[in-house]
Amino acid sequence: MLILTIPIGIAMALAGLGGTAALIGTNAAVSLFATTVYSTVVTYELSIVPLFVLMGAVAARSGLSRELYGVFNAWLGRFRGGLAIATVGACGAFAAICGSSLATAATMSRVALPEMERHKYSDSLATGAVASGGVIGILIPPSVILVLYGILTETSIGDLFIAGVLPGLLTVLGFMLVIALITHLRPDLGPAGEKTSWSEKFATLGRTWAIVLLFVIVIGGIYLGVFTPTEAAGIGAVGAFGIAALRGRLTRSTIIGSLLETVQTSAMIFTVLIGAITLNNLTIFSGLAGALGSFVSGLDMHAMAIMAIILLMYLVLGCFLDALAMILLTVPIFFPIVTGLGFDGVWFGIIVVMVAELGLITPPIGMNVFVIKGMAPRVSLGSIYLGVLPFVIAQLILVALVFLVPQIALWLPETAAAFR
Repeated sequence: MLILTIPIGIAMALAGLGGTAALIGTNAAVSLFATTVYSTVVTYELSIVPLFVLMGAVAARSGLSRELYGVFNAWLGRFRGGLAIATVGACGAFAAICGSSLATAATMSRVALPEMERHKYSDSLATGAVASGGVIGILIPPSVILVLYGILTETSIGDLFIAGVLPGLLTVLGFMLVIALITHLRPDLGPAGEKTSWSEKFATLGRTWAIVLLFVIVIGGIYLGVFTPTEAAGIGAVGAFGIAALRGRLTRSTIIGSLLETVQTSAMIFTVLIGAITLNNLTIFSGLAGALGSFVSGLDMHAMAIMAIILLMYLVLGCFLDALAMILLTVPIFFPIVTGLGFDGVWFGIIVVMVAELGLITPPIGMNVFVIKGMAPRVSLGSIYLGVLPFVIAQLILVALVFLVPQIALWLPETAAAFR
């Protein structure tokens, strides 16, 4: 069905419903499917999804992306490759109030690509920096994918959010280092931009205080246990509206556009989630999940080797499946196996999201690459894929680092537990 271009949510739902009907009968399968649809859309915890989507939609339409880029450009733009480095930094900051990689890539490309083109940056470096910077959107909290992972696996969403902070910051710094290294070896690819005075630099910081405050309140409140992730999503959405109003950008078109985007995106996410749960029901009734778990536990291999094989499978799947669909499709199968081997569920969630990030910039799917291609039609897909290659290598190194040193992801959640 995927080869026939049937949407992933519909494909998973049809496959799951058909298989379940064959096992337990049509009437029982249809009744179970109806229960799945209803229970999914009325789950209180899932209200976090449209609220964080709304928060990002308002932020994107309020010009916050341009101001974030202005801050990083003022401080880093004067260095060789500085505009590309500023783009990665702005993507990371925007991800903290957005939660979507595609939205981050699309929004930042409108701001950063014209500026890098004006300064004669190479097409591959400019587009590669924006496409790769966009992947940070699903790791730095708030992240919709981490929310869905937490609900599917009954893992604390608050712990997942907090665990994503350090790996997210490492990803930002790693991508910046890649750009610095590339432009050091090839200065013509990313020339230095204009210098800015110290007064101009501090002036840009003054325009972004509200964004920083919003992130600190949302994530800090979760970290300290002041409120739940769902409550944090509500506070974040209201805060985004407040910031837009203070800046005089809370117009009728901003409100209507943000609400429409929230409905459309949330409907897509819930459709995929319902399809994944329906397919997961089939794996339960068929005994596939249990059989696979027994097979893996019976392997004469070290637990780390089994985990490495699972991550390798994710790398391959990421070349063909959307990140959201891949996680919803596979996590219900792999999570019991991974935790059965003694691994931490929060750590596994961060690792899976980091690997899923690669799927957003690797061929043949590479959704972020196609987003950038749409924003810069004159640049060939080959040039964009060439531009993201160094970032793919950097991300693989970062995945290996978090894999070998789990405390990178687990240290903050463990310290947060002391405040609760």
